[in-house]
Amino acid sequence: MRLTTRGIRRTPSPAGRNSHARQSAVWRWTGAALLLLAPPTRLAAQRPASTGEPWQIVSMPQSSQVLARDGSLVGEIGRQWRTIVPIKSLPRYVPQAFVAVEDQRFYQHDGVDLVGVAGALKDALGGRLRGASTITQQLVGNMHPDIIDRTDRSPMRKLREQSAAREMEKHYSKEQILEAYLNFIHFGSRYYGIESAARHYFGKAAARLTIAEAATLAALPKGPALYDPARHPDRARERRNLVLTLMAQQRYISAAQAAAAQKEPIVTAPNAGLAAPAPYFVDVVRVQAERAGIKVGEGGFRVTTTLDPAIQRAANDALRDGTAEVEGRAGYKHPTFANKPKGTTGYLQGAVVALDPFTGDVRALVGGRDYIESPYNRAVNGMRQPGSAFKPIVYATAVAESIAVNTIIPDTALAIPRSNRTVYRPENADGTFLGPITMREALARSRNPVAVQLAMRVGMDSVIAMARALGISSFIAPYPSSAIGASVVQPLDLVAAYATFANQGMRVEPRFIASIEDRNGTAVWQGRATAPQPVLDPKVAFIVRDMMRDAVDRGTASAVRRYVPAGIPVAGKTGTTNDNADVWFVGMTPDLVAGVWLGFDKPKTITPGAAGGSLAAPIFGRLVQLAGVGREGGPWLPPEGLVMAELDRVTGMVATADTPADRRYPEYFIPGTEPPLLRMDAWRILRVGPIVH
Repeated sequence: MRLTTRGIRRTPSPAGRNSHARQSAVWRWTGAALLLLAPPTRLAAQRPASTGEPWQIVSMPQSSQVLARDGSLVGEIGRQWRTIVPIKSLPRYVPQAFVAVEDQRFYQHDGVDLVGVAGALKDALGGRLRGASTITQQLVGNMHPDIIDRTDRSPMRKLREQSAAREMEKHYSKEQILEAYLNFIHFGSRYYGIESAARHYFGKAAARLTIAEAATLAALPKGPALYDPARHPDRARERRNLVLTLMAQQRYISAAQAAAAQKEPIVTAPNAGLAAPAPYFVDVVRVQAERAGIKVGEGGFRVTTTLDPAIQRAANDALRDGTAEVEGRAGYKHPTFANKPKGTTGYLQGAVVALDPFTGDVRALVGGRDYIESPYNRAVNGMRQPGSAFKPIVYATAVAESIAVNTIIPDTALAIPRSNRTVYRPENADGTFLGPITMREALARSRNPVAVQLAMRVGMDSVIAMARALGISSFIAPYPSSAIGASVVQPLDLVAAYATFANQGMRVEPRFIASIEDRNGTAVWQGRATAPQPVLDPKVAFIVRDMMRDAVDRGTASAVRRYVPAGIPVAGKTGTTNDNADVWFVGMTPDLVAGVWLGFDKPKTITPGAAGGSLAAPIFGRLVQLAGVGREGGPWLPPEGLVMAELDRVTGMVATADTPADRRYPEYFIPGTEPPLLRMDAWRILRVGPIVH
C-alpha cells in the first residue's frame, strides 16, 4: 500500500469541540508543569537527515523477501525487515490489542491524551515515573527522529512531540495513523512492522494471527528485548496476559476469549520463522541481484531462489554436529565453538556447498559456523588448497589421454628437481609406499606419487586445461605439486567441477536466483539457467566417477557409509593438505553433488592425523542422510561405447578361473584401451559374453 500525506479529517461535534477546548486549557497548564518538573537534558549534537514535517506520515523502508524454490521464506534483504500491509487485511483484534495496551483513549483524544498526562504528572509528583505518550506521539517521535529526539527527556521535546501529534491528527484519520504505527514500529531484532513480527516470531502472515499471538506482539513495543517471546517466554506470557486482560476490560474481546487465550502456551516458530536459515546464501543472492541492477536493498522485491530448504537444513545441521564432534575428540587443543572467547572467530570453521549436478542450481550453501559473528563467506570467497580432492581432475586428464585405469604405476618415492635447484619429494599421508598399484587402486587409496606421475606423464598444461574446462577459475601453478592440490581453489568452483563427473561430462554454472519480482508482482529479472556445456567425454566422466565410488565403498572415504546405506550410489574424493590444515570431501549421489571443507581462517593443523576421510566425509554422509537425497535418478549406468571386463583387483589383469571372488570386479575402458587379451582373443569374448555397453 501507499500512504499519502493527506488524509481524512474528522469534523468534531459541538461536544467534541468543547472537549477539545477544555483539553487545550489543561494542556497549557500541564506543559507549564512539565517545564518546571523535568530536569534539563542536553540535546543530541547530531541529528539524522531530515524526514520532512514532523506531522507527516513518510514512506517507510521495506525489505526484499528471499524465497526458496518452493516459495517458503529463507531470508530478507534490507536494514529493516519490513513488509507494509493494509490495516484492513488484519483481524480487528490485532490493532485493538495495541490500542488496549498502548493508548486506550486513542479514539477519543486529538493526538495528546490529557487524561493520561494528568495521571502521569500525578504519579511523577509521587515519585513514580511513567510515560503518557499516545500512539500518535510514538509514531511522530519514531518516524521523525531528526525533529523529535525521543532520547531527549526535556519538556521542550515533549511539547514539540505533542504539537506534531496534534497536527498529524488534523491531516490523517485514526485508521491511517494506526496503520502507519503498526507498520513502522520496532518489534526486536531486525523486525519492523506487524507483518515482519508475525512472520518471524510465529511463522505466519499478520492476517493469520490468533488473539493470543496478537496480544504477544502488542506486548513488545514497551521492551522488544525484554519481552522477546522466543528468548523470554515467561516474561512474554506475563505481559501478554496483561494485554489480554486490558482487551477484555475495554470490550475488544470477551472475558471468555481472554481467559482461553491466557491459557495458551507461548509457541514461536523455529528458525525465526524461516524455512531454513541461509544467511550466507542470502548474501550471495543480494550481491548477484545488485550486480544485475536490481536494488533489492531498497526493498519491496520477491526473490525466488534455487535453494532447497530440506537440503539447507541438512547442511546446517551436518556442519554443526560434525564440527562439534571434531572439537570433542581427545587431544583437540584449539578453542572450541562452545567455549570460544567472546568476540573471536579463531575456532574451527567450515563450509558446505550442494548443487543439482544437471542444472547447476545451488540447493544449499553454508559459509561458516556463525554468520552473526563471522559473515565472511568461506564457500564463495575462501581460497584454500584442495589437497587430494583435486586428483580426479588429474585422473580425468589421464583417462581422456587413453591411459587405462588398470595401468600399473608404482607408488614409490620420487625426487623431482625444481628450477630453484631444490628437489620435490611427494609423500603419502601414512608415510608409506605401496609399490606397483593400479590407477583405480591409487585413487581409492589417495596415493600422492601416482597422481604426480600421471600429471607429469600427460603434462601439467593438460591438467590445467582440464581444470579450466570443468570450471576451476583460480590460478593453477604448472608444478607437479598442483597435481595433489597445492594450488588454491574456491569451494563453490570445485563442487561445480565435480558435477561434470556426475552428469556424464556437462559443465554447469552455479545458479542462485530463479526470478525477481517487484512489489506489484511484475517480473523484473529472470535467472535463466545456463545450458550445460559438454566438456568431457561421457565415457571418461563415467570411468572417473566409478573410480571415486571405490574411494567411498572401500577407500579413504568409507566413513560416508556409516550414514548412507550401500543401496544409494555415492562417489567422491577426500582431500587433506600439508600439516593437516585443510580437510575436504567432495562427493555425489545420483541427484546431488556436495562438498565439505573444514579448517581455520588462519591455516594451522586441525589435529595431528586429521584427514578429509575422518573429518569432512562424515559431514557429507550426515547431509545425505538428513536430506534424504540419493534415492532419485536411479543407478549409474555406463554410457554406450564403453568396454567392460572382469579384472583381478590386485594384478589389474583379466580375471581367470583361478581369481578369488573377492578380487574380481568390473572394469571399464575407452575402446582401444582395453587389455590386449580382450582385443585379440575373440573366442574369449564369445565365452564371457558381450563386453560393449
